[in-house]
Amino acid sequence: MNTEFDILNASILVVDDQPVNVQLLRQLLGETGYTRVSATMNPQEVAGLHAEHHYDLILLDLKMPGMDGFQVMQELKKNSRDNYLPVIVLTAEPAHKLRALETGAKDFISKPFDLVEVKTRIHNMLEVRLLYRKLANYSKLLEHALQQGSVETGEAHQR
Repeated sequence: MNTEFDILNASILVVDDQPVNVQLLRQLLGETGYTRVSATMNPQEVAGLHAEHHYDLILLDLKMPGMDGFQVMQELKKNSRDNYLPVIVLTAEPAHKLRALETGAKDFISKPFDLVEVKTRIHNMLEVRLLYRKLANYSKLLEHALQQGSVETGEAHQR
């Protein structure tokens, strides 16, 4: 089961081109007890940062110059090692919510931020992400154990 420690120790990347939003989210997450929060205001860096750090959650603004959040999600999908894209999009435009979910986001947070909603959605998302990761690890262990069992069974048949 996920402990509160696991959730608060999850790695989070904040991506927004507005310094005030980055500062607000980092401060909110820090005050809530999250210990591993990074940020970038450059959307072109996100896929590379995620490939290097394997974030448990990415808080992604949709409207940014140069590369919008939809393009960032496409890059993340191309380079992802697992099938679960841990993204919550940040948007002030209600019309973008459905498109973001269809593009791969798991949830959204509306701007201007409702701080209680932000904390709740982040916590819930991390709980799901960590359960997904545990399930994937369990599946690998089970597959390995089954392979070992079939090797042992094969050896027993040969004797």
